Amino acid sequence: MEVRMAEHYGMCFGVRDAVDLALRLTRQGPLTILGDLVHNPDVVAQMDSAGAVRTHAPEEVHTRAVLLTAHGTADRVKARLREEGHQVFDAVCPLVKRVHLAMDKLIAEGRHPVIIGQAGHVEVRGLVGDLKEYTIILEAQDVEQLVGRPKLGVVAQTTQRLEHVQELVATMRRRLPDADIRFVDTVCQPTKDRQEALGRLIDECDAVVVVGGPDSNNSRKLTELARKAGKAAFQVAAAGELQSEWFQGIGIVGVTAGTSTPDRVIDEVREWLETFESVPADREPAALSR
Repeated sequence: MEVRMAEHYGMCFGVRDAVDLALRLTRQGPLTILGDLVHNPDVVAQMDSAGAVRTHAPEEVHTRAVLLTAHGTADRVKARLREEGHQVFDAVCPLVKRVHLAMDKLIAEGRHPVIIGQAGHVEVRGLVGDLKEYTIILEAQDVEQLVGRPKLGVVAQTTQRLEHVQELVATMRRRLPDADIRFVDTVCQPTKDRQEALGRLIDECDAVVVVGGPDSNNSRKLTELARKAGKAAFQVAAAGELQSEWFQGIGIVGVTAGTSTPDRVIDEVREWLETFESVPADREPAALSR
């Protein structure tokens, strides 16, 4: 079976910087990470092995040093930690920070803040944590919540699928013709690069493997993109999750990976696929005929 890699895949600079900072801090002394540093089980395990304490509750931070995750954190949480005497380090990705700044500017213009994203996602929670009012939308029907709002400021969770974001903004403009809508494209460039690279790869492949943790939103969007194009797509966090029956009759498989997936994990998946011998679709393997 032939394996073709996407032009852009895997860990982005924001995640690499966050991992490097966390490992450096663990060597300096006790450290608590407030949440999962990034949404990848391999990276989380690496932090645990390095001795970092992990908690999702600020009141459970008992070390002086605390590290905030790459997804961004509300200012009120940072202030609370500092007031309690903690030394706060922030691993927020600069491109996530850009969303916060864009939203602040839109609110300063008197616009109602609208976030295109998943309400329960840590990045979105960090974005709205300091806001008195806001609306989170993800599907076309959610736009109805905005009826009657004269001025809207719209941003997107950095890991959303760009095409979906653009479709939602177009829906808003169509259904709210009298509203003053300003949209700032905050889908991050690494996410766009990986989506566009997969789009170019899809036509060459019989199936697609996306390497990314189950909680990785950008990995899920890559999987959705492949399936929307009519391809069989499998998302795995590690090579051990791959199953032989997925690839029977497959001649060419495309591989991509989310922005929090380590190189080592991707290499292990690629090696598994390269050594797998696919059985032609017109010849049923003996193991499956019994």
